[in-house]
Amino acid sequence: MEAVIITGMSGAGKTLALNHFEDMGYYCMENLPPKFIVDFVELINNSTKTIEKLAIVIDVRARFFEDLSETIQNLKKMDCELKVLFLDSSNRTLINRYKELRRPHPINPNGSLSDSIELEREMLNDIKDKSDIIIDTTRLSPTGFKNRLNTFFFNGNKRDLVINIESFGFKNGILVEADLVFDVRFLPNPYYIEELKVLNGKNEEIQNYVMSFEDSNAFLNKIVDLLEFLIPKYKAEWKSMLTIGVGCTGGKHRSVCLAEKLFIELKKSHSNVNISHRDERLW
Repeated sequence: MEAVIITGMSGAGKTLALNHFEDMGYYCMENLPPKFIVDFVELINNSTKTIEKLAIVIDVRARFFEDLSETIQNLKKMDCELKVLFLDSSNRTLINRYKELRRPHPINPNGSLSDSIELEREMLNDIKDKSDIIIDTTRLSPTGFKNRLNTFFFNGNKRDLVINIESFGFKNGILVEADLVFDVRFLPNPYYIEELKVLNGKNEEIQNYVMSFEDSNAFLNKIVDLLEFLIPKYKAEWKSMLTIGVGCTGGKHRSVCLAEKLFIELKKSHSNVNISHRDERLW
């Protein structure tokens, strides 16, 4: 099993690192007391549901933090490929980050921020000396930080972007989780044609009707062109999931049809594309 212990200065990027490890397929935990980590790894090794990659954030907030050095030594004796990642940053940068977030420092919430940072450095000196990888995030953007993690841990590999296409009806509320929303209510509505009203956008009759209009095909082509431009940009920024909403009035005819057509087009060049219809239960 591969295991990474992420530690370091408060405000240096441990949460961002943990989120990235989770996006890359690691089982992630935060601030498990060090004494329990060995037991947890043994539990994993003896379990039928194998966890092959584990990432744990441990910082000074964890109970029994002083036991971390001993825990690291015990893990290295086990059947565990362990790396310790230490995240650091300059005092000035840490102070600025805490001021932006308006959060108290965990060492001494009511004390001087500068004094708390210096005390934390002293507490972490031993762990820093024993760390396998040290990353200074002072001048790193979030994307630059993820690229640095990619270099050290993932052999330059990027996890494939998951693309979710979902139709919905505006009258039932907008698709709040969507990154991009395309409104197709400008297209002629099959709802007002008696023999089509009872069908839905998956039916061939509805698709033939909706796509019989020049605007429908032009709009679909423009969406595909836009997405083929955006998707590589999202991947470059390490976005792990893209949710595309296609909405019409009721979420039964036009949005379903266009979502299905968009799914077919994107599947031609992307492997991880899913489709769903939020308001299908209301049909």
